[in-house]
Amino acid sequence: MRILQLSDTHIERTAGPDRHGVDPTESLRLMLGELRHQRDVDAIVVTGDIADDGAVESYAIARELLGEFAARMRVPLFFTTGNHDDRAAFGKVLGSGHLAVDGSDLARTVLSSAEGERAAVSVVRGYRFITMDSLVPGEVYGGLSDAQLDWLHDLLRTSAQRGTILAFHHPPIAMDVDIQRTFGLRNPRALGEVLHGSDVRAVLTGHFHLQLLGLLASVPVWVCPAVVNRVDLTADWNTERIVRGASASVIDVGGAAGPLFHTLHARDPRAHETLSERDEDQVMDFIDARGRMR
Repeated sequence: MRILQLSDTHIERTAGPDRHGVDPTESLRLMLGELRHQRDVDAIVVTGDIADDGAVESYAIARELLGEFAARMRVPLFFTTGNHDDRAAFGKVLGSGHLAVDGSDLARTVLSSAEGERAAVSVVRGYRFITMDSLVPGEVYGGLSDAQLDWLHDLLRTSAQRGTILAFHHPPIAMDVDIQRTFGLRNPRALGEVLHGSDVRAVLTGHFHLQLLGLLASVPVWVCPAVVNRVDLTADWNTERIVRGASASVIDVGGAAGPLFHTLHARDPRAHETLSERDEDQVMDFIDARGRMR
């Protein structure tokens, strides 16, 4: 099973540069142009922050560009929500978030919750794909509700033919960096209890705008870098530097050495240009305003 993963496209309904000076739609086009040479791809997963502004028009742009790309590769396309997404607009354009090659809704099972969470299940070549909704409206951090965790627990009680791929936006792992802990999933222990002993082969996330690999309950967790820009950790400790550069991932699941994770970078002559910086005081003020995690 070979998966192409993209994350954090941050599409806006209005064309042109965003607040960091990058045109998100053009960044996505650039990344997809670089990915066109990939072979033996079985599925494409896009892990949240599809739209920066939560507008229906932005999801329509993402669906058109990514849908055409997936159709050319003849593979299904999976979307999850992120903290910038709007559940109602997401559902209006993307449905369950699981799209077949012809654009129809592929999901076999969809979570029904009072909050309208976008979570669904499909099967591709014997692998079960589960997308979940870690969006906490109005917050940069994420969480998986008790309803979603109970739903996931029930699903995982029965193993899939070849295993399960779980995807959502907010990473349940973090480096020893305050801003990552602030931005991440707030209830990783509860998720780990559900994953323990299950057939989940990999957890695919985004949100941090950089690549990171770790384990949760012995399950590999991959943080996919962003399409729109990149966070550069060579900056001073507890500062934040955002640089230009579109990236994606290829994941090979199965085989003697799997899962394997690799980062793909778009060729951009302006890559690594600094787009914005926050010093330590600005970063700490940002974190304190949103609740510091320890």
